[in-house]
Amino acid sequence: MDPEPAAPSAASEAEFDPDSPDKQSESALRWLIERIEGEVRTLQLGSFNQSDALALGLLLVEMATGRKLPVAIDIRRNEHVFFHVSLPGATPDNEIWVEKKSRTAERYAEPSLLVGLKGRVGGGSIEDNGWFDQTRYAPHGGAFPVYVKGTGHVATVTVSGLPQKDDHDFVVEALTAFRDRIKD
Repeated sequence: MDPEPAAPSAASEAEFDPDSPDKQSESALRWLIERIEGEVRTLQLGSFNQSDALALGLLLVEMATGRKLPVAIDIRRNEHVFFHVSLPGATPDNEIWVEKKSRTAERYAEPSLLVGLKGRVGGGSIEDNGWFDQTRYAPHGGAFPVYVKGTGHVATVTVSGLPQKDDHDFVVEALTAFRDRIKD
């Protein structure tokens, strides 16, 4: 397993916040990109099918309800929805974000947050490009591809309802717990 990159020191700079309108350091951005790329490398499953999607979806629901999170949760392969729920407090807007973030992760076969962060390297954002269709895609955190070793991206898990980095981290936490459960 690859070691996690060292976090920016508290004395030098804060972790990159994709929701902040303030100018942030390029090194903090690159550190977050490296962290997510490490998550992609380590969150590889041996297999994944519809029964696994149900088990993962129920794990996400258990975690979210235990924390009273107002989220929509979705697991799909392209347009084929394997699991979907909208928990108390989630809104119709969360459903729109689920669709757009899922499409982004599926299109690029990378976490939606990673797509957005890579678009910020060197300044600007991916949305600044005329070819990026914001009516269909959202490069914001919360959608994470399910990767199967030797196969690649086979499904996408998406959460919407929290700040985008929190959506991303929640999905990663659940995928890590799910991976660790099925190893046993």
